[in-house]
Amino acid sequence: MLIILRIPYVKETRSRTPYTTVPLGIIHKRDVTITVCYYETNMMIDFVSYQQKRGVGFTDYVDMIFRLFYSSAVWYLKRLKQINSLIDKAKRNLDRDVNNESLIGLSRLQDSLTYFQTSIRGNETLLSKLKFKLQIDELDADLIEDVNIEMTQARETTAIYSDILESTMDTYSSIINNNMNTVMRTLTSVTIIMMFPTLIASLFGMNLINGMEEKPFGFLLALVISVGTAAAAWWFFRHKRLV
Repeated sequence: MLIILRIPYVKETRSRTPYTTVPLGIIHKRDVTITVCYYETNMMIDFVSYQQKRGVGFTDYVDMIFRLFYSSAVWYLKRLKQINSLIDKAKRNLDRDVNNESLIGLSRLQDSLTYFQTSIRGNETLLSKLKFKLQIDELDADLIEDVNIEMTQARETTAIYSDILESTMDTYSSIINNNMNTVMRTLTSVTIIMMFPTLIASLFGMNLINGMEEKPFGFLLALVISVGTAAAAWWFFRHKRLV
């Protein structure tokens, strides 16, 4: 019998998904049960250490399998707490300054939560099938109930964090769009204000007779008109709260 269980795993190297899941194989034949995992995970190290401290061992291979399920659910909750801490840290950074690094970090955590949610659902489906495949006694039934509770809590917690993260990303996206609209509105207003002095300078600078060629204060008059129209335009946009 071969069972594939998805367990949480934290990548030590920098990657797009710092928190992900890896397969844990449980192979059983006659009186021998073997676990196989390509990665060295904290969950398995803790599982072995905890069983050694208990000093009781397993009643049978069924007990061992369901204890692995229980341990995986517990470690999902531990990793979810760490992810929640990272989300809070990124939100605090974004409250001070909306930067790409924090937004990318939130996006990567969103990918991790997606992997967690899919894997937990797969483990729940696998657990429901094993209840009818394995020979279960009364103690195993109690353990299975505990596993169901932990997995349900892990799945619901993952869904809550995923919804919170999605809402957070939408909020900051709206903030970025609003800031961009504000900047574009200000630049447009400044461009329109500067258009009036440019227009007046162009009219008086044309090589045509306008009656001010011989005036000693012609340049000063054009300058005053330019400043006046620019100030009037600025006052109008300021009154309309466009700048």
